Amino acid sequence: MDGTFYKGSTENPIARLQQHNEGLSKYTSGKRPWKMVYLEEMPDKMLMLIREKKLKRGNKD
Repeated sequence: MDGTFYKGSTENPIARLQQHNEGLSKYTSGKRPWKMVYLEEMPDKMLMLIREKKLKRGNKD
């Protein structure tokens, strides 16, 4: 592992993690294996996408 954190959103985090570890995502296939270190549940998809965008921005608010 190289210290990279992937931030993404999905309605099924277990299945998505499996896809990343099976190399089915081009962006993440070169840095396997992935493990889930943090998970947030959001009440709806709009808030989920807003939160994902904020996480990807990092400290650049």
